[in-house]
Amino acid sequence: MPRLTKIYTRTGDEGMTSLGSKTRVPKESLRVSAYGTVDELNSVLGVALAHGLVPRLAEIVPRIQNELFHLGSDLCFTEADKETYQIPQMEARHVTQLEAWIDEFTAVTGSLENFILPGGALGAAQLHVARTVCRRAERLVIALSREEAVGDFVIPYLNRLSDALFVMARYENKERGVAEPLWDSQL
Repeated sequence: MPRLTKIYTRTGDEGMTSLGSKTRVPKESLRVSAYGTVDELNSVLGVALAHGLVPRLAEIVPRIQNELFHLGSDLCFTEADKETYQIPQMEARHVTQLEAWIDEFTAVTGSLENFILPGGALGAAQLHVARTVCRRAERLVIALSREEAVGDFVIPYLNRLSDALFVMARYENKERGVAEPLWDSQL
């Protein structure tokens, strides 16, 4: 585990930052934007937990948060640097687990019969915010992948996670007895 002995270093004052390998890059680089957005997603999930989620989701969300640290480490090292450094990375098992949770929660919520508006219970609304941040992270990683290689399971994980967050928001509403706000196409 990394040990942080000092929080400020002053090394970023010129608009540069270090990747995990200590390679210096501009703070606005696609790679930094991608893993920064993953960090934002993790924080949004922390807010959802702080609001109080139903027990099953309160059990799962911290695991997802931990996996997002894996994803961040996967992104803050280039593929070439991963040959030198032993770091946690996204694996097929992470994507498969998300799919299992999607199936589990869909079995409870039922299929979607109309578009829904983000909202309902506070936790559900926050999970919808997390879903949209996840989609932004996915778009940034895809843009990065067009310029540099990224881990094989990074994009599939983000893609599946946004779906999982959508179903989790629906599950939160269902378990709390809160009706899903439906899109009215006639307004």
